[in-house]
Amino acid sequence: MKLARPLFAAALLVSVLPACAPLVIGAIAAGTAVVATDRRTTGAQIDDEAIELRVSSALSAAFKANSSDFHISVNAFERKVLLTGEVPTEQAKAQAGEIATATQNVRTVVNEFAVAKPSTLGQRTNDTTVGTKVRAQFVSTKEIPFNSISIVTERGIVYLMGFVTQKEGEVAAYVASRVSGVKQVVKVFDYGTPEEVQRRRAGASQPPAPTTTPAPAAAPVSTRAPEASPAAVASPVATPGSAK
Repeated sequence: MKLARPLFAAALLVSVLPACAPLVIGAIAAGTAVVATDRRTTGAQIDDEAIELRVSSALSAAFKANSSDFHISVNAFERKVLLTGEVPTEQAKAQAGEIATATQNVRTVVNEFAVAKPSTLGQRTNDTTVGTKVRAQFVSTKEIPFNSISIVTERGIVYLMGFVTQKEGEVAAYVASRVSGVKQVVKVFDYGTPEEVQRRRAGASQPPAPTTTPAPAAAPVSTRAPEASPAAVASPVATPGSAK
C-alpha cells in the first residue's frame, strides 16, 4: 500500500497538471502526510489523492499569469478540501475557494489562504520540521490515532484533518499545541462516535464520508493550550497568544 499510493498519484499527476504546476505546493511539501494505514478505505484514500490533483491543476491554470504571487497547498481528507498558503488578494482567495468547491467529488472546502506574500523557502522548511515534530509526538501518545490524522503546517500554524472522536481530536490538538515552533492549532476534523470509529478500525463499516455533519467550512476551530497539562482534555486548546 505504501508503494501503490505514490505510484498512483505520480501517474495521475502527469496526466492532469499543466506546465505551470510549480505554482502549486502539494500536500506532502506543505506538511506531514498521512501514513498508509488509516480509517479511510483504500478507495477513499485514492479518491482524496485524485481530488488534490484536480484542485491543484484547476488552481494552477486559473492563476498561472501571476504564479509568482501565489503559494498554494491543497489537502483532502474524505472529500473535504483544505486550502492553505498565500494569495495576493481577497478576490483571489474567494476565487480559489469557488474553484475548489466546483471541482468533481469535493464534499466541502475549508479556505485557510492568507492574503500575504508567498512564504520563503526557509519558512516552508521550518514548517516541514514543525510538522515532523508534531507527528513524532502523536506517535508517542497512545490516545492519538496518529495513522488517521493528517498534519498540514503553514507559517507555524498546524492544521489537523481526519475522522476522530471528540476526545481524540481534543487530545491531538493539545499535544500539537505544546510542540516547539507551533504558533496555532486549527482543527479541521470530522467527528464520529466511539462506535463509528471502532467500526472503521475493524473494517466492518467504511462509508465514503462521515455520518456526522462537519463544522462549517468558513469557521474552522482554533485551539488554545491551558496553563497546565490537564488529566483529560475536555475543551479546545491553542498555543499562548495565538487566538484565532
